[in-house]
Amino acid sequence: MNEERSKFYVEVAFALPDKQLIRKLEVEQGTTLAEAIKLSLIEEDFPELSWDAKNVGVFSQRKPLDYVLEGNDRVEIYRPLIIDPKEARRLKAEKQKARESRA
Repeated sequence: MNEERSKFYVEVAFALPDKQLIRKLEVEQGTTLAEAIKLSLIEEDFPELSWDAKNVGVFSQRKPLDYVLEGNDRVEIYRPLIIDPKEARRLKAEKQKARESRA
């Protein structure tokens, strides 16, 4: 008996400050996060793109590359942070403190 695997849609998204791309793909049941990224060919639009298990997820939740996708999932490839959030808060607090001491 020839079993046909069910298909569904997912999106693969990546964004830079000046360019964003979301690709909608029809994939088969059992497709992994890594397979969807490869199928999206998103690296053709962003040749500088480097992705691994540390910077991918689904709906803002980090997931492993072997995560099996479900219908309507949005695969996201995250850019590295420019500055650590703790460091950003510390710098902001220092600036605020300096302003207050001048006033």
